[in-house]
Amino acid sequence: MKQISPYLKFNGNCRAAMIFYKDCLGGELTLNTIAGSPMEPAMPAAMKDLILHAALNTGAATVMGSDMAGPNGVSAGNNVTTCVVCESQEEIETVFARMAAGGTVKQPLSQQPFGMYGDLVDKFGHAWMFQFTGG
Repeated sequence: MKQISPYLKFNGNCRAAMIFYKDCLGGELTLNTIAGSPMEPAMPAAMKDLILHAALNTGAATVMGSDMAGPNGVSAGNNVTTCVVCESQEEIETVFARMAAGGTVKQPLSQQPFGMYGDLVDKFGHAWMFQFTGG
């Protein structure tokens, strides 16, 4: 496994939060907006400047985030997901299937513009996302 990281969800203030975390923790911050992404055509124009994906790499860890909170927004209890970045397609398929046992698959593993992705809530009620970008 490459990495396990927290993935934070925000209600439109991901950019400000991630800049704050960078100021506090240091590291390299990347911010990807909806504008210019493959998701742009499917999103309302008012959302184009929201953060689709952010990553703050401190060297020791990566903290990721997004404004893509879903129709119900963010509240305590659904604002942190654990992201598992896998090293192979076999690994993501195996680990995803094991973690899904007794839980609820929210997004089945599927190919996305950035690689293989899926997410679930495990049998203990914790949210997980899985990613494999290839290479």
